[in-house]
Amino acid sequence: MISKRTVTAAELKRSTGERGARKFVAFNGIVYDVTDCPKWRLDLHENLHFPGQDLTTELPEAPHHEEVFNHDCVKIVGRLVNE
Repeated sequence: MISKRTVTAAELKRSTGERGARKFVAFNGIVYDVTDCPKWRLDLHENLHFPGQDLTTELPEAPHHEEVFNHDCVKIVGRLVNE
């Protein structure tokens, strides 16, 4: 279920895990918190993706699909808005 919270592009870019911030990524307009996911622990997923990014255009080239956002460690934050 998607919360009613909105996340701006600027907030997404700040959500990189630095200085205790949560790690967010976006895909198809939905923002996900990947802070607790082991593969994001080092702030670089599979040597390809950084937190704080919209991965919509990058996921088609990944070895997995959208189902990766169904892992227990991934939490839905809200919808990405361009403000």
